[in-house]
Amino acid sequence: MRDPFTWLRLLYRLPWLLVHALLGTPVTVMCQTTPGRRLRLGRRSLAHITLCWWAATVCRIFGLRRRTEGALPAGPALIAANHISWIDIQVLHSLSPMGFVAKAEIASWPVIGRLAAAGDTVFHQRGSHGSSAGVSAAMAESMRDGSKVAIFPEGGILPGTGIKRFHARMFAPAIEAGFPVQPVMIRYLQDGGLYEDITFGPREHFLGNFFRLLVQRPCVAEVRVLDVLEPDGKQRRLLAREAESAVRAAYESPLSNEKPRD
Repeated sequence: MRDPFTWLRLLYRLPWLLVHALLGTPVTVMCQTTPGRRLRLGRRSLAHITLCWWAATVCRIFGLRRRTEGALPAGPALIAANHISWIDIQVLHSLSPMGFVAKAEIASWPVIGRLAAAGDTVFHQRGSHGSSAGVSAAMAESMRDGSKVAIFPEGGILPGTGIKRFHARMFAPAIEAGFPVQPVMIRYLQDGGLYEDITFGPREHFLGNFFRLLVQRPCVAEVRVLDVLEPDGKQRRLLAREAESAVRAAYESPLSNEKPRD
């Protein structure tokens, strides 16, 4: 049955999105410059505050309520999360600023690409060994500088449901830099069950998925910050298996009836 409120949601979400893109994005990008990074309000910089606000607002525009269990570490770490939708990035950014490793094409996307570059995203050209080496070095350097770096070790948004295999090569920078790996589980809930249609449908392109999610019914983005993994004495394959097992166990755990906190 067709949702009778689809056009009503489009009627208020689309103008909200346009205002956020035209006004909120330039302000947020400007705050990612050196002055914004140096100016602090309490314990957080203006750059961090505006980036989290921008991402949290995007989540609200697309009908997402967030429910978070656990807290990300205060210092540098390699965040390893499962990947379901392009909006995963905004969900994680709404919790804490972090640099992402993303495919090079995202740099050319309107609005999102500009903000990704401002947020210290490391762009990777798939299939290029030179790019892979440069990305790994950039990730390690970013953690040494005190930043969090996030990866989606499944290697992208893959067809099918559930947790896919975590690729070990993406964990090498944590071993090289000597910083912990923080597994994070993301799943989406709607009507008391898993909401798996948030991912790309068969042959669905980005714009089609973008507008489908823009008019979707409200849902919950559940994020669980799991036990941290120390890299000392471990090979990258072991780190990948441990992170994958932790995320899979959390993803397959019983659904919570707890209400979202935002």
